[in-house]
Amino acid sequence: MKKNLLTAALLITALSFGQGSTDYGGGIKFNLNPEGTKYMRFITWNQVWMRASQMNPGTMIGDQGVSTQEDIGLRRLRILAYTQISPRYMIVTHVGINNQTFINGGASGSTGTGGYGAGKKPGLFFHDAWNEYAVVLPKEGKPFSLSLGGGLHYYMGLSRMTMSSTLNYLTIDAPIFNWPLIENSDQFARQIGIFAKGKYNKFEYRFSLNKPFATNQTVANVTQAENAIAVDNNNNAKWSKAGYVEYQVFDKESNFLPFKVGSYLGTKKMLNFGAGFYTTPSGTKTSVNGITDRHSINLFAGDVFVDLPVGQKDKKMAVTAYSVYYDYNFGPNYLRNIGIMNEGVADASFTGSRSLAGPGNLQPMVGTGNIWYTQAGFLLPNKSDKPKVRIQPFAAYTYKNFEALGKASNQFDFGTNLFLDGHHAKLTAQYSNRPVYTTKDNIDSYKGEFLLQLQIYL
Repeated sequence: MKKNLLTAALLITALSFGQGSTDYGGGIKFNLNPEGTKYMRFITWNQVWMRASQMNPGTMIGDQGVSTQEDIGLRRLRILAYTQISPRYMIVTHVGINNQTFINGGASGSTGTGGYGAGKKPGLFFHDAWNEYAVVLPKEGKPFSLSLGGGLHYYMGLSRMTMSSTLNYLTIDAPIFNWPLIENSDQFARQIGIFAKGKYNKFEYRFSLNKPFATNQTVANVTQAENAIAVDNNNNAKWSKAGYVEYQVFDKESNFLPFKVGSYLGTKKMLNFGAGFYTTPSGTKTSVNGITDRHSINLFAGDVFVDLPVGQKDKKMAVTAYSVYYDYNFGPNYLRNIGIMNEGVADASFTGSRSLAGPGNLQPMVGTGNIWYTQAGFLLPNKSDKPKVRIQPFAAYTYKNFEALGKASNQFDFGTNLFLDGHHAKLTAQYSNRPVYTTKDNIDSYKGEFLLQLQIYL
């Protein structure tokens, strides 16, 4: 009887990753013993983007100056595998590529034409690779559970969206500033370290101690302290500490894997309040009159997540919303400009006012200051006797106020999901805008981008 209960619990946990389709099975799953308590599961997915974008002024793609660009690219191609060696011991590996376009995202050193031309054969790399041991197993009627693990991991604290799954977003993607260290002192939102996770009644907790990846950006020397600009330069990095605690008012979420769900499509009743942090000493550096000063990175966030079925049960309607406030301190005037799958380079012949962020679709993304982000969506009614196709319109708002810029920005996203089979097969269309700063105190305009995504995952 005990063994049957354990098998059922493990199966429910394994299925919990496939959100959004109530009849979805275990995916690509291989039992390693007759009872099914030892198994290996593979999750595979791809996200293909088509885009029509307005470029920042002064952009060149190939050998031509451009103001608009249309393209198609591979946002993510991934394979995740986890092996449950015993009820207490699990191994997780996750490999893939990101952001491949016709002109960039290829293997290191790819250029020109031929087999290793620009944009071809991107390098496959590990996103996650960790071992985990359940010290205190979750049991019915027991309020406390605890697991410990170590390796290249995603338990990076700060906010729900900092540890979000890329499979079930409400909008087309994450806003990116939810990963404030992205590809600087982390490896695609991960660091190497140890972590603890678990639950206590309605509370869920995650804490980690990590060694950030080394950064060595060149520090600009200035003569006045108010003009100092912090850059990522940690040399022999000090240990980082991260944590996130969440209170789950209604249904409890699975914490079997770290990936937080973006939209349950009304299959759960969720109201969660969370708060988190990330901190590391001597993460950035400034130089004033030749004197170097090091600065701690101190990041804090608070958020709320809602996903509730509404209306008549047979209509299967649902409301999803998420709001998060980030307080970021990387040191004085720290600012990073980021553009997803940015294909643009600077056009030397351009004579007008250029974007401070740079060419292509670059924008001020992360910096010392504050960010408030809110998204909401509504799953339209659909009777159970009709096909599975579902529609979910959504909108999002972002307020960014960075110390390095004299004016805050207001950004919007509008779109809709068309679910063919929950999140396992869906089309997403979205329009987004971004600010174009020509001086630190002036937003010259807002540029738009239309995106269409096809997502498939098993």
